[in-house]
Amino acid sequence: MGEFRMPSLGADMDEGTVLEWRVRPGDHVERGDVIAVVDTDKSAIDVEIFQAGVVDELLVAVGECVPVGTVLARIADSEPMNAGEPATPSDAGRRTTVPAPVPHETRTSETAPPPAHPAAQGQVRSPLLRRLATAKHLDPSTMRGSGPGGRVTRHDIEMSAPDRAAAGPFTRSSPYARRLARDLGVQLAGVRGTGPGGAVVARDVPALAARPAAAVPGPVGADHRASMRRRIAELMTRSSREIPQYHLSSTIDLDDAMRWLRSQNERAPVTDRLLPAALLLHATAVALTEVTGFNGFYSDGAFRPSPRVHLGVAIALRGGGLLAPAIHDAHLLDVHETMAALRNLTAGARAGRLRASELSEPTVTVTDLGDRSADVVQGIIYPPQVALIGFGQIADRPVAVDGATVVHPVVTATITADHRVTDGHAASRLLQAIDRHLHELGGTP
Repeated sequence: MGEFRMPSLGADMDEGTVLEWRVRPGDHVERGDVIAVVDTDKSAIDVEIFQAGVVDELLVAVGECVPVGTVLARIADSEPMNAGEPATPSDAGRRTTVPAPVPHETRTSETAPPPAHPAAQGQVRSPLLRRLATAKHLDPSTMRGSGPGGRVTRHDIEMSAPDRAAAGPFTRSSPYARRLARDLGVQLAGVRGTGPGGAVVARDVPALAARPAAAVPGPVGADHRASMRRRIAELMTRSSREIPQYHLSSTIDLDDAMRWLRSQNERAPVTDRLLPAALLLHATAVALTEVTGFNGFYSDGAFRPSPRVHLGVAIALRGGGLLAPAIHDAHLLDVHETMAALRNLTAGARAGRLRASELSEPTVTVTDLGDRSADVVQGIIYPPQVALIGFGQIADRPVAVDGATVVHPVVTATITADHRVTDGHAASRLLQAIDRHLHELGGTP
């Protein structure tokens, strides 16, 4: 029997809330399937499972917040039958009675939640929820829960409370949909959504925001942004306190690289055109495979280099805040593949839907503030990483070429690194390697 646990999605995460289950007990799952959506202080994350099997039991109800490492579900092993081998009675029964998963994108208001098991109806697993029900003078045994198997969730208790009932009609909705609605200033009262039983889910909220009567007064998403800022501040304070950090900068001539970029974009459709950021990320990823000491993690008093470059890309969110999801195996991608990965990460981050693997494994972080008109970026290392590489804006500057002064596009690259692992000599070699790869890219036919 395997265990599916609440993942750690960054050094600043110590708990998460289950927003949605994409599976039910009895569903077959494969490695890499997204089976849950988890809310953190930064975003709603699609969480994958990394073993194949059959969902045996869901242990945490939607809406519950639990610490990292908590077992969320149990997964039973599933042995595939050999071709031509007759199924045993138990195999045949399991394969014909297990309901197929309902794709998240195609669920409609007619998709009813799974029927409650008589023994599970009114059941409250969490001691916290039992105390909450007692405090609100409720008897869970008389309630039909909306959680897996009919279990009572925090949402069920809060919606059944006398003070909430007296407040007027309410709309059943997912926690993530409620958060989006709050951020967009949308009223959900009386709205029927496309989720199970007419619940409002995240995909319903943008359409509601477009309605003239949807706006409500008050600050937009202030609580969520404050929470994210607080988490970032805590982590950066820890980084500054524990890591002896140094900075090294160099100005890189991008004339050859930018001419190559223009030639590529002239013959590419608009949707496939490259941004300068793709060139900088590609050159950085390749350079990190040549100069050691900057790609990996420092933990338990030692540096552990990573043989693969999972490039964390700092992305500013439209509502405020910052995420740094990873481009996996960035050193193996060409510039066009890097651009496609960057486009996907940016869209996912700003829509609030990323996969857990995209947040849990960055081995180094790159931040590009060129579009913000910053000339030099001196960042703070994201522990347990040991380096952060920053790029400022690309701007035309006078440079000396073959004894003559000419105007070329240049960018200032800065490395912030952990002095326990590297020194200025190693950082200068990394900057030289990035410079060289950008020039070599510009010379590519």
